[in-house]
Amino acid sequence: MSLGTLTWLGHATFVLETPGGKRVMFDPWVTGNPATPEGQADPGDLDVILVSHGHSDHTGDLVRLAKEKGPKAVVAMIELTDWLDGEGVENTVGMNKGGTAEVEGLRVTMTHAVHSSSIGREDGSIMYLGDPAGLVVTLENGYKVYFAGDTDVFSDMALIGELHQPDMAMLPIGDHFTMGPAAAAKAVELLGVRRVLGMHYGTFGLLTGTPAALREACSARGLDVTVEELKPGESLR
Repeated sequence: MSLGTLTWLGHATFVLETPGGKRVMFDPWVTGNPATPEGQADPGDLDVILVSHGHSDHTGDLVRLAKEKGPKAVVAMIELTDWLDGEGVENTVGMNKGGTAEVEGLRVTMTHAVHSSSIGREDGSIMYLGDPAGLVVTLENGYKVYFAGDTDVFSDMALIGELHQPDMAMLPIGDHFTMGPAAAAKAVELLGVRRVLGMHYGTFGLLTGTPAALREACSARGLDVTVEELKPGESLR
């Protein structure tokens, strides 16, 4: 089975062109993202936008791109989509953990994540936007991608592995605000995946985790896993 083409725009922002020709954006943040390559801030046409949680480094361009690109579905936690509705975003699909939605030929299942979710208001206060989440996306050909969002490792990742059997996991590895490489290697073990792609690292100095450190930590656990490594702007095909 094929993943299609997955392009990393830096941090936790990706564009996936599925085997069925749909264009899916994960956690849109390109304006002001120091890792987004010059000339790649425009993701092109979008059929679906998927959002893990409300922090600005995952939603910085969400409202703008949802209005400009007119995707058929903007999928996120229900409190976050309620806020998006108020911002004039159309075609929102509010979900909660354990639920599955079918959008544009894809199946999107919302899973647990260990983090927080909020957005800053203009008056300087904070608005909480429900729980953070991960997403298991089943593509048209049955290939399954687990996008963990921002999270620490948690024991129920074993249930995600058992119930959904993802073919590839996209895991944060930067440390400080999420798990680092050692904890991500434990996540790989719990999930039982054979292919993993690190994200949410290198954007700022605090995010010190690296794919090399993840590869070493997986090896120390005796895991037979392919650790994919991209530079911002590069693609897995």
